[in-house]
Amino acid sequence: MIDMTRSADPQKLYQQIARAIATAIGEGRYGPGDKLPSERELADDFGVSRPTIRDAMIALEFQGLVEARQGSGVYVNASPVVEDTADLEVGALELTEARRLFEGEACALSAATIAGEHLAHLDQLVVQMGRCVSPDEVERLEQAFHLAIARATCNAAIEAGVEDLWTLRQQSPACAALLRRARSNGGGDFIDEHRQIVAALRQRDPRAARQAIHFHLAQVIDDLLALAEQDALQQTRQKMAEQRRELARRTEI
Repeated sequence: MIDMTRSADPQKLYQQIARAIATAIGEGRYGPGDKLPSERELADDFGVSRPTIRDAMIALEFQGLVEARQGSGVYVNASPVVEDTADLEVGALELTEARRLFEGEACALSAATIAGEHLAHLDQLVVQMGRCVSPDEVERLEQAFHLAIARATCNAAIEAGVEDLWTLRQQSPACAALLRRARSNGGGDFIDEHRQIVAALRQRDPRAARQAIHFHLAQVIDDLLALAEQDALQQTRQKMAEQRRELARRTEI
């Protein structure tokens, strides 16, 4: 057993496991097309829970290293590319957490410095988001909205930092796709959350502005977790259906 429970950062166990498996793929221990050990076997090997292994598999799938096949298992992709396993550290949840931290403070500062023309621009972007039906266009408008808030701080370093976080999102198609799915299946009011951010900025209230953007990004995190749970339940249903079919086949012998 490989004991991962002694990690100094237990909240990142799934990332460490994903990185270990990615390294094994890169070293050829699992070749293209190979089936990975079962979830239970990996949980035993690493000394962690099965949900932790499931999260690691999701991280690997987002990176394009593996493919989950219904009723069969998880397989190494035909042409896996493992250039830098540290890239596994950047996922949709991690990115949103970082945005919540950085953009929350940027929004608080903007509340003290924002000009009338900036507020008018933000109002316009929210209206455009409400009218738009294209996911790509909504994403473009949302990025413009958050970068406009960073720009209103009148601090080039803060603006560059927020822009870098959005660049990370664009550089990971899997991350962007997951966030898009989470938004489309989300339980919150995406447009109203942005209206509330503008309202707090218009009040020139740094605390309210920080809380408004924290609420918005906390909703994104909730939507991501709900989506992960939904996918896990679907996989479980598929596995149980396969087991039922196998049992029915055996009882007919």
